[in-house]
Amino acid sequence: MVFSASSLIKFIVAESRTLMDKCRPSREQPDWPLGRLRGLVLLIITSTIPLCPHMSEAISLSPADVQKIGKKIWQNECNGTISGLTSWNGGEDFASLGIGHFIWYPKGRRGPFEESFPKVVNFISKRGAKLPTLLLRGGEQPCPWDSRAEFLRAQHTVEMNQLRQFLADTIDLQAEFLIARLEGALPKMLAEAAPADRGNVQQQFERLTKTPQGCYALVDYVNFKGEGVLHTERYQGQGWGLLQVLEDMHGTSGAAAVDEFSRAAKAILTRRVHNAPAERHESRWLMGWIRRVNSYNGG
Repeated sequence: MVFSASSLIKFIVAESRTLMDKCRPSREQPDWPLGRLRGLVLLIITSTIPLCPHMSEAISLSPADVQKIGKKIWQNECNGTISGLTSWNGGEDFASLGIGHFIWYPKGRRGPFEESFPKVVNFISKRGAKLPTLLLRGGEQPCPWDSRAEFLRAQHTVEMNQLRQFLADTIDLQAEFLIARLEGALPKMLAEAAPADRGNVQQQFERLTKTPQGCYALVDYVNFKGEGVLHTERYQGQGWGLLQVLEDMHGTSGAAAVDEFSRAAKAILTRRVHNAPAERHESRWLMGWIRRVNSYNGG
């Protein structure tokens, strides 16, 4: 991830709340003279810069590597099948579409998970790909099927077949979206991490981005278990996202980065299962999670 000087300043100001909370909401702050306000902003910037890790390099992958990552994630999420690109799991209130099983909510429906399919559609559209009729209104429209039963009844319709073909034809662009999402995750993770841990988190992130296999591990895990920055995604105060895996790593060798990431991910996911409420029976999923993580280092 590359920050310009101006974007770094914006990032520091936006995220300085993690270092120092306001005593009152902004609308209740006194109306200070502009000069004093500028001076305060400058003081905040200069005092927080030493706490920020150094600037990171952008993720660089060849088109072939991007396509390969996309196919691996397609295999993980959909068993590599065309039919798996359009799913609606039992007990859920949303469709799961594409290689990343991106969430798409029906009209008026929302849940605890971030809706990502509209963002994917907008991303692909901006890259010039032709949208199927169902998506011509762009990514802002809600999922046209109101329930799983309605979705299943539509499996062989023209609209659903066109949607599947569109998703199968844009594997590379969906992978690019996931890589862009990964780059956007780094500032969020650094803001959430304790100041003393930020340098290590960024170092571990950069170790993994040096190779296509490391990039695959990062992209898949953040799509699989999230960034780890939401406090709602905790059991007994401990998270299981990408941030927590990177915090558990402390090596420096680039060659060993993927193996260490895989070990740390398995430990974090096992901890999640141990911390989970007993009624969730999360142990039933652990073996599948471990198999997925083993694919990071070819296991």
